[in-house]
Amino acid sequence: MAERIYSYEHLLHFTENVFKQIGCNAEHAATAARVLLSADLRGIDSHGVARLSGYVRLWEVKRVNATPDIRIVHETPSTAVVDGDSGLGLVVAPYAMQVAIDKAKNVGTGWVSVENSNHFGIAGYHGMMALEHDMIGIAMTNASPLVAPTFSAEKLLGTNPICVAIPAGQEQPFIADLATTTAANGKLEILQRKNMDAPLGWVQDAKGQATTDAHAVKSGGALLPLGGDREHGSHKGYALGAMVDIFCGVLSGANYGPWVPPFPAYVPMPDSMPGKGIGHFFGAMRVDAFRPASAFKENMDTWLRRFRSARPIEGEERVLIPGDPEREMEASRLEHGIPLLEPVAEDLQKLAEKLNISFELMQ
Repeated sequence: MAERIYSYEHLLHFTENVFKQIGCNAEHAATAARVLLSADLRGIDSHGVARLSGYVRLWEVKRVNATPDIRIVHETPSTAVVDGDSGLGLVVAPYAMQVAIDKAKNVGTGWVSVENSNHFGIAGYHGMMALEHDMIGIAMTNASPLVAPTFSAEKLLGTNPICVAIPAGQEQPFIADLATTTAANGKLEILQRKNMDAPLGWVQDAKGQATTDAHAVKSGGALLPLGGDREHGSHKGYALGAMVDIFCGVLSGANYGPWVPPFPAYVPMPDSMPGKGIGHFFGAMRVDAFRPASAFKENMDTWLRRFRSARPIEGEERVLIPGDPEREMEASRLEHGIPLLEPVAEDLQKLAEKLNISFELMQ
């Protein structure tokens, strides 16, 4: 499928203008745009500007509050609960992660759960906020139910991603950012746009049978937990996704399981919702709360170099460290631009026309 190339600065400016147009103040619009575009930069195209019109539609049906009063509603020296006031998760999450970082500065660690939020972009952005403070960052979120637990024909969990970001010294940091499903739903959306099949192990049909139909979730099927099936460890992916759901939803007072609000604005909200909005969970751990940061980072460098120098299997050039592909993609896209599939570029053009702002279809 044809692609069109846009500079990061162009897409960032456009995205910021979109958020301003729906009522966000300048600071929130800039934050939301930066978080959203971090996905495109890092090659996670499913979570970047391809979702921009989806956020606008949520605002149009009054499920996103463009002027939220984000606040701490309960706290101890090392913990807090943040109420996002139905704001953009792209704004609520960085606020909450900063609270975790500030608490870690004071007492060594900070742990923050969030209720009443919305989709927060990629977990990696928020976890990586801790790195510049010589801290380990943890970020996770629950999401709308698209995933069937092992042996279930029902969708009860979201893709529920986890990020762990760990600083190093001379080497680049370790950044693991992953869904607890075999593949994120956004990757299915990309396959749907390209009219391609899904790999076996990504989805099941309405009867619970494995399928390669990339549209299976739309017709009663479900995404599969990491592992795909019981024989390949899907019970482990199910357990990971459940842990994220409990940390993000049950612990915070947000919705959880089948009651997490859907991202598409046209999908009706679940009945008898037990909490408020979508939930997140963040952690920040000061390395020097455990040992001197310089010694830790020196050991991390040794760890990273040893794993990176591992002998690759035949046909592969090297062994990767979590975060390597995204970091290399970011460097490339900052230099050469961000490719958007033609349907995504056309969607942004339509959004610009609707909001009466500028978006040149060809850069």
